[in-house]
Amino acid sequence: MKTKTAPLPVCILVRVSTNKQETDRQIHELEKVAKDRGWKVAEICEEKISGSAKIEERAALMRALELAQAGTIKKVLVHEISRVARRSSVAHTFLEKLDESGVSLYWHAQGLETLLPNGKRNPAASLIFSILADVARTEKETLQERIKSGLAHAKKHGTKSGRAIGRPQGSTLDQSAFLAKHKDVVKLLRDGQSIRHAAKISGKGGSTVQRVAAAMKAAA
Repeated sequence: MKTKTAPLPVCILVRVSTNKQETDRQIHELEKVAKDRGWKVAEICEEKISGSAKIEERAALMRALELAQAGTIKKVLVHEISRVARRSSVAHTFLEKLDESGVSLYWHAQGLETLLPNGKRNPAASLIFSILADVARTEKETLQERIKSGLAHAKKHGTKSGRAIGRPQGSTLDQSAFLAKHKDVVKLLRDGQSIRHAAKISGKGGSTVQRVAAAMKAAA
């Protein structure tokens, strides 16, 4: 008679930047992942804080590490890498501490996790994690620069409307800004990935990747 194995304990880690945003969608999708794979959700670690915050300011992140180090969980589930952090040092420190505890990080956007079934590091996932962590940081910096530029423009022209901040309504990103926005896709294509594989790895649509490829060709 076979002994029934206990479901693997995991925690769900979700983050949004402001109180106006909700974590419901992230939680719902990750709970479904856990259910479909036979994992047991031991705890949901939820927070509303900027992804650029220092690691010691991240209560949910620290709680997930506490669960990992105590041996309470075997996996941490996140929706995408930017939910871990938009500060590269925080993202990598978090991953290193999970590795030390033998806990795998699973992110839903690409359906990848950092440890293989035998407990060893997944080299492909580690590489993609590094790329996406850097992209998350860059996206935050780009957004901050756009806000600063918009505020400066609004101040100069005496505009109080929120429409002055960021891109004007109906406009499109210029070529360099478009490539900067999709820096992860650019790197994947330059590394020789096909459009189909680049779309799968980055989690972006095939049409977006094709536009990136076309923009790269035009800029060459």
